[in-house]
Order: sequence, then C-alpha cells, then structure tokens
Amino acid sequence: MTSSIQQQRSPGTGLGQRRLGVPALVFMIIAASAPLTVVAGGVTSNYAVTGLPGIPLSFVVLGAVLLLFTVGYSAMSQHVHNAGAFYAYIARGLGKPAGVGAAWVALVAYNAMQIGIYGMFGFALSSLITGLTGAEPAWWLCALIAWVVVAVLGVNKVDLSAKVLGALVALEFLVVIIYDLIAVAAAPEGISAASLAPSGLFTAGVGAALAFSIAAFMGFESGAIYNEEVKDPRTTARRATFIAIVIIACFYAFSAWAMSVGEGDSRVIARSTELGPDLIFAFLAERVPAWAVDLSSLLFVTSLLAALVAFHNVVARYFFALGREGVLPAALATTSRRTQAPVVGSLTQSAIAVVVLAVFAVAGNGSEAGPLFPVVTLFTWLTNMGAFGLVLLMALTSFAVVGYLGRHGADYGTWTRLIAPTAAGIALAALFGIIVANFDVLIGLEESSILGWLLPVIVLAPGLLGMVWALGLRRRRPDVYAGIGYGGDAPEPAGAPGGVQGAAAPPRS
Repeated sequence: MTSSIQQQRSPGTGLGQRRLGVPALVFMIIAASAPLTVVAGGVTSNYAVTGLPGIPLSFVVLGAVLLLFTVGYSAMSQHVHNAGAFYAYIARGLGKPAGVGAAWVALVAYNAMQIGIYGMFGFALSSLITGLTGAEPAWWLCALIAWVVVAVLGVNKVDLSAKVLGALVALEFLVVIIYDLIAVAAAPEGISAASLAPSGLFTAGVGAALAFSIAAFMGFESGAIYNEEVKDPRTTARRATFIAIVIIACFYAFSAWAMSVGEGDSRVIARSTELGPDLIFAFLAERVPAWAVDLSSLLFVTSLLAALVAFHNVVARYFFALGREGVLPAALATTSRRTQAPVVGSLTQSAIAVVVLAVFAVAGNGSEAGPLFPVVTLFTWLTNMGAFGLVLLMALTSFAVVGYLGRHGADYGTWTRLIAPTAAGIALAALFGIIVANFDVLIGLEESSILGWLLPVIVLAPGLLGMVWALGLRRRRPDVYAGIGYGGDAPEPAGAPGGVQGAAAPPRS
C-alpha cells in the first residue's frame, strides 16, 4: 500500500481541501435535483402517467424513507471520507467485491443520469431559441453548448461550481415559489388538502408514482462524495444531507400541492396530460407579463445546466477514487495542481458524454419523434436507468451501514447502528422492486419491448463484472485489493473504532 499512499499525497493527485461549507454543499446537492425541472417536468409527468391525485404525499413518504437512510449513511460518513461514497461504504460494509461491483454500477448510473439530462437541455434550449428568434437550432448543437460549459467548470475549482450552482438554484427556487404563490391564490376550486389524503396515493398505481417521485431526490446522496473537500469532514456532509432532504421533500410536496390547487383537484391530471412540462409556463402566461414567462423558460434551461454540472462532478470523483486505489487506471487519480479538480476523471466523463450525444444525434436524424426525439429517448431512457441503479445502490448501502457500524459503531445507539438503516434498506429494496415492475411505464413504453429489460441489464451487468474484476485483483494484485475502499490510506487495524485514522469517536446518537 505504500505506493498508493504516496500517490494520494503527491502533488497533482489530491482533491482540493477544506473548500466547501454546509451552505455550498446544500446548493450542490439540490442542484443535482434540479428543482424547476422536477416541478415543471417530473410532477406533471407523474400526474399524467399515474392518474393519481396524491402526488404531493409521495414526496413526503419518500422524504421520510430517505431521512431514515441518512441516519446511518451520515454516521458512516463521519468515519469513511472517500470521494467514491457508495463504493467505499459498500466495500467497507459488505466486502470488497461487492464494493467494486457497486462502483461500476455507480459509474454507469451517474453517467446515464448526467448524459440523459443533455437530451432535455438540448430540446429546451432549442425550443426557447425558436420561440424568441424563429431560428430552429438542432437539439444536439444546443446540448454541445452545455457540454462545453460543464467541461470547463469540471476542471476548475469545486468552489467555482458551487458558486455557479448556488446562483442558479436560488433563481430556480424563486421561479417555483412565485408559481406556487400565484397558483394558491388562483385556486379555481378553492384551497383543498385532497391531494394530501392517503387514499389519493395508496391505491393502484402507487408503485409508478413512487418510482417517478424518487427520481426527484437523485443527487441527495452526493454530499458524502465531497467529504474530502469540505471544511469539516465529520459534520459538513452530514448536516448538508439532512438539510437538503428536508428542503427537497417539503418544497416538492408543497409545489405539487400548489399545482393541484392552482389547476383544481378535478382538472390537474387532465391538464398535466394535455400540456406536460409546459403546464406551469402556460399557467404563468395567463397571469404574468410575457418577459417573465420567457425568463422562467430560460431558468428551466439553467436548471438543467445546474444538474449537469452537479452530476458531472460526482462522476469525476468516482473515477478519481477508483484510479487512486488502483481499481481503474491510476491516471484517473490525477488532479490539477492549480485547481485540485480531478481533471482526468472530469475529461473522461466529458468524453463519454460527447460520444453518447453523437450516437443519439445520428440516430435521431429523421426520427418520427421529431423535435421530441432527445426527450423521449436520451432523457427518458438514461435518467430512468440512472434512478434504477442509484436506488439499488442506496439499498445496498443501507445494509452496508449495518455491517460496518456493527463492527465499528460502539459509540452509536441501536437506532443509528441497526434500526434506521435496516428499515431504510428494506424500504429501498421494495422501491427497487417497484421500479423494476414499472420500468416499461417509466420509459414510456405502451407495450412490451426489448428496452424494458435491456436498459436495466446495462446498469446491472457492470456490477457483476466489477465483482469478478475485484476477485481477479485479489489474486493478481493483493496490495491493491487490500486497499479497496480506503482512499489510499492503509487499511484500519482490526477492531479500530472507525475508518479514518486518528479520528475521534463521534458522540452517541
């Protein structure tokens, strides 16, 4: 392990230290969620596809599950400070082969989530330019504009990304809050809590509703990925994650309720089916000046850009973590001497993204879907693949927390060590099963298709290959195998209280 430790500590192979505080990290977490995109696109799609009025309640239910998940997840993050969060946690809790398998699933899932968003961005920016100027730029050309911006930010200091994302997220929140207030004031059928009634959610179709809504939270777990770059590794990610989940759950639940009130409980499903993501912009067009609607449409585009930057940073750090430990080529662990960004990991993600964009640009030429091609294919397919993989990783991480804290968490209470993570693991495993059962619906298939099983296999197959790769490392490179999940540090001694050498034991909770 000596060479690994030296590599981590040598110039040009370390991430920027102590750059991010709680507010900056909260903004980066929420940016991955893309608030305006979720409300305009996710909530309306959920109403339209499921036909259920209880969509607001789904965010409350899932928020509670994810808070349970975060109890153990954040406790483990105080011990394990690693840019490959799910990878490191599962490796330390369930074993190294499972950890490497999880890492490869994470790379596919996060890349799919990030690249899929380019499809919606390209469509949205093209539509905005067409509406303002009459010109009709190709969606892929618009997506390339975002690709350049993301690539530049990805190789710069992480706090620059945080500042950009902070500004964009604040503007997104402002637009949605204005919409919410106007919707509640309009209330054509009066103020009603009908959409919050359990009977509106827990009926036929609840599985699809929860599967749609969980995608709105994707990225909340990314706080721990920045644990090597935060001001206080023992508290910053923990606090930021809890704060972000509460904000996301409450904000989306309130906005979905406001949409129901603003359209009327009896009309919201029909209106969502008719207008889709244009619903909130059509609503605002009837009540605010035209320039305000155009500004809202622009912020919808920047909302997608913020999500692209956030997920790009996550993928780059996964590449960095795997390269640093020798699981993937060591070059991936190279960071910029000037910015401390994981520059090779960032460039690798950018290269993968542009190749996939090129494939879909060629495939979409002359497609019957027309301008909607990048939305119904690139965006829908890949983002649902990403959510599919990430829910599986969250379930595995919950059980990994139980395994790890069972060995190292003597200073934690039973609630943190066992009850909360076990309950979260069971709930997330059930949600994963629901997503599998409803995957055809999620990707917009009206009848059975090869895509219904091929896309999930693309996510899961790398996990099995990763486990085989880890077993091969155990035989061929036992020094590398021994360091899996340790971020370049020497493996902790048997019976050590935590995964960070020299760390003080955290308080009982």
